[in-house]
Amino acid sequence: MTTPPTPPADVPTSAHPPDSHNKAFLRGPRSRISELARVLRIGGEFLKGFRHFHFVGPCVTVFGSARFTEDHPYYGLAREIGRRLAQAGATVLTGGGPGIMEAANRGAREAGGYSIGCNIQLPLEQMPNPYLDRWVTFKYFFVRKVLLVKYSYAFVVMPGGFGTLDELFEAATLVQTRKIESFPLVLVGTAYWKPLLDFVQGTLVRAGTIAPEDAHLLTPTDSPEVVEGMVRNALDKHRVEIAARPRLVRLFGER
Repeated sequence: MTTPPTPPADVPTSAHPPDSHNKAFLRGPRSRISELARVLRIGGEFLKGFRHFHFVGPCVTVFGSARFTEDHPYYGLAREIGRRLAQAGATVLTGGGPGIMEAANRGAREAGGYSIGCNIQLPLEQMPNPYLDRWVTFKYFFVRKVLLVKYSYAFVVMPGGFGTLDELFEAATLVQTRKIESFPLVLVGTAYWKPLLDFVQGTLVRAGTIAPEDAHLLTPTDSPEVVEGMVRNALDKHRVEIAARPRLVRLFGER
């Protein structure tokens, strides 16, 4: 599939100015009518996401930078991982943009798998990548993050920046506090993640701010085969649990 290259995330694709209404969201209390209207908009975003993704099947979410181009080794690695995730029977879910997200969606699509995305409105306009079978564009980051977690049974974290770190530690915190099950959380790119893992082990564990076992929630690897094996195990466990549930729970769901 040949398409024009997608601009990096830091290159404007439109002349739209920053959303001043959205920037006012965190500037303290507004009028009660304004706050009610905001709650309804947020609820509408959740409903839109639930409606679009309810039947997409068990997902694996791939996080990573939007800034890596097609000729970067991490792009090729994410593409191979997307292919293997699809072959393992997972729907590949990403943030829907360029870079690592595009690569994972592309690998899934090329393997005949299902590829979906949770895109986000930004002042510089992140456009959905061309390898998505289905996507939803969100205004609020926190709504988007809920959707990226809600349908996933494993998380693959490729090299990335602030957004990727935010998503990584959001997922790790949810597993640590048992808000979600202990799904695999795989860090791909051992050299990239080594300083962070050293900080987790050498500072956080030593200071007692996390338990020693919490550090083991993060599994580093460079191997797409390891990622595929962990995902297959997670999906097999999911299928066993689904089969064991009462029929009404299977019909109407509990997540």
